[in-house]
Amino acid sequence: MRGGSIEHVLVALRRVIRATDLYSKRLAKTSGLTVPQILLLQAIRDRGQVTIGELAAEISLSQATVTTIIDRLEKRQLVYRVRSSTDKRKVHAFLTERAVLVLKNAPTPLQQHFSRQYANLSDWEQAMIVSALQRVAQMMDAEYIDASPVLDLGVLDSPSSLTELGTLPLEGRTKGRSTSAAD
Repeated sequence: MRGGSIEHVLVALRRVIRATDLYSKRLAKTSGLTVPQILLLQAIRDRGQVTIGELAAEISLSQATVTTIIDRLEKRQLVYRVRSSTDKRKVHAFLTERAVLVLKNAPTPLQQHFSRQYANLSDWEQAMIVSALQRVAQMMDAEYIDASPVLDLGVLDSPSSLTELGTLPLEGRTKGRSTSAAD
């Protein structure tokens, strides 16, 4: 077979999946948080007064998923919510002092590490990687799966786990397509 055997492709894919899984587990073990939780805490820290909808757009997750993650973080006393005094429809999320400390000690999420290395590649290398991965997604019938740019296989906050619980909002249930932070 020219260009490499199918075994080489499958091993490379498995390594990417495995690296993501191992990093997610290591992150959860060291910080007690999932990648989406850390990204959400970082977004709140970086944006200051921010609404749930703005957070969802910032980290490319649905508003329902962000709300679920915020609920968990609030139970752990890492965030708190305050209704806007000017527009009662808006709710803003804020970090607690505990969350600031957790973020100082949390390791860098895998996608930030990957992003730094990706940015150092030449334009042609970046284009080649994007093209190859898009083709792989197509070959796996995955080009229509809605996926955020979050490298995480964690179960705690993934909409796929919400589907199992029967709590995924209808907008995430489109014809044969899944919505998952873990995809």
